[in-house]
Amino acid sequence: MFKALLICAVIGLAAALPVAPSSEDVHAEVVSRKDDVRPDGFDSSLETSNKIGRSESGDEHGNIHGSFSWVSPEGEKIEISYVADENGYQPQGAALPTPPPVPVEIERALQWLAAHPPAPEYESKH
Repeated sequence: MFKALLICAVIGLAAALPVAPSSEDVHAEVVSRKDDVRPDGFDSSLETSNKIGRSESGDEHGNIHGSFSWVSPEGEKIEISYVADENGYQPQGAALPTPPPVPVEIERALQWLAAHPPAPEYESKH
């Protein structure tokens, strides 16, 4: 009984130990940083030693244009550019998921519905 308890305690301690990071990202340093804040907007950029970067600029109306990038664990450089304005946040990049294509049958049905609108309903007057 004591051996089983001891084995469970050792397994529990091993599971509770923190896992060391597998990369050197925790030791990354800022290589360059520039911030320029003006009454008519701002410009900002950041680059780290582990190839993470960002750059953005904004105007006095709150519109922001920017981009950020990093290198994936597979070694691929991921880049996302975006606009944030009165229409919301609009990211663009090859790494972002895209919706599947609309099936041909659905496209035909939508075209048919557009070409044959329903008859207007007459309001009954009481």
